[in-house]
Amino acid sequence: MGIKTALPTAELGLYSLVLSGALAYAGRGLLEASQDGAHRKAFRDSVRPGWEYIGRKMDVADFEWVMWFTSFRNVIIFALSGHVLFAKLCTMVAPQLRSWMYAAYGALAVMGTMGPWYLLLLLGHCVGLYVASHLGQPWLCLGLGLTSLASFKMDPLISWQSGFVTGTFDLQEVLFHGGSSFTVLRCTSFALESCAHPDRHYSLADLLKYNFYLPFFFFGPIMTFDRFHAQVSQVEPVRREGELWHIRAQAGLSVVAIMAVDIFFHFFYILTIPSDLKFANRLPDSALAGLAYSNLVYDWVKAAVLFGVVNTVACLDHLDPPQPPKCITALYVFAETHFDRGINDWLCKYVYDHIGGEHSAVIPELAATVATFAITTLWLGPCDIVYLWSFLNCFGLNFELWVQKLAEWGPLARIEASLSVQMSRRVRALFGAMNFWAIIMYNLVSLNSLEFTQLVARRLLLTGFPQTTLVILFVTYCGVQLVKERERTLALEEEQKQDKEKLE
Repeated sequence: MGIKTALPTAELGLYSLVLSGALAYAGRGLLEASQDGAHRKAFRDSVRPGWEYIGRKMDVADFEWVMWFTSFRNVIIFALSGHVLFAKLCTMVAPQLRSWMYAAYGALAVMGTMGPWYLLLLLGHCVGLYVASHLGQPWLCLGLGLTSLASFKMDPLISWQSGFVTGTFDLQEVLFHGGSSFTVLRCTSFALESCAHPDRHYSLADLLKYNFYLPFFFFGPIMTFDRFHAQVSQVEPVRREGELWHIRAQAGLSVVAIMAVDIFFHFFYILTIPSDLKFANRLPDSALAGLAYSNLVYDWVKAAVLFGVVNTVACLDHLDPPQPPKCITALYVFAETHFDRGINDWLCKYVYDHIGGEHSAVIPELAATVATFAITTLWLGPCDIVYLWSFLNCFGLNFELWVQKLAEWGPLARIEASLSVQMSRRVRALFGAMNFWAIIMYNLVSLNSLEFTQLVARRLLLTGFPQTTLVILFVTYCGVQLVKERERTLALEEEQKQDKEKLE
């Protein structure tokens, strides 16, 4: 209610001023803390020499990010450049064979990186789910897919299957888990689509073309089989007007984001500071809140960069891949919270929406969320911290529905109806601010550590109450109102666009 309701310009200006000042204040505290802790013994392993000519060290706590843009940078550029080159040549010479070229190039790249035995292992999983798809039983296909996924997540099968990889290198474990897990999800999507559309007679070749598309193979995002097959099967794909400009802009934004992260890590040690709880506990409340928030923002930026690079290549191949996840800054409801839009779409299509229906009834929604987060737990790898993360986010998603049902209850509905639409928006934004911090705390558990999450919760909710708690809540409220204003503007623009199309 009230999403189309505008607030006074002066009020929105005040919110912008408060939010900007709070972010600047928290950023200054983090910058000072990073400078003070640069030479601590506890930081020695994860804060390394960076820009030595100005005496700045760099936070290198995230080994994946460091590997992507140091030792594996040239390999990634070479592999994706080769894919783009061969795809372009094939599209020009024999466009009807481009899907075969994608599969052949991807399979050769996987074999060259991980070895022929690993390739044969994945082919075995592909064939198993392909055979299951001919039985026409969706529950069997989903069950076999989850069993196959579990074999890559739990011992002793995971240890046995990892032995199929040839050689050893720094990102071996990451590539093994990424390639294997995404392969299972893709094969499961193929099997479920085959069951849903038996008249289409999908072949094993269609599955292999889908699975070994290199840009998506190791890190995603995942496209459901029906979407991928429809797009890659176009014999003479045609680009929309302005599409090439959009692709160039997306590539440019990815480069700018990579450079921005590199600069940021030379001044703010946001990944290293939480590992030293004694040092983190000495931070001011504002800096500690900013540290928790920046950890989630960085994870979003990391995903956005990864998917941005991959999606740029996919768009050059005339595909419409899943978009990067929604920025954590714009999230204030659990229903929109995800860090991988492709996996979110996969889970929604085959599990969440299938069980939950319209997501308006309490019991079906509870069953849908429990099933969805059970599969997510298996995807992430069962362990105590993942169990806790799944429980908290499952609870948050259901709690939103319970609060919504409560708000629709007679007495509360009449109270809200008595308010002006602007006041209703303010009240809802207040609840959105509290929800925003619930999202941060629930996800900080897995993105950082349980101990750091407990420290942040204790400082912001207990020792900092009421002053720190209320100040941070008000600042977050200002941010939520600005996000709502942005959503209102986009909604109006979309309506105007639709009205214009109707007139034409």
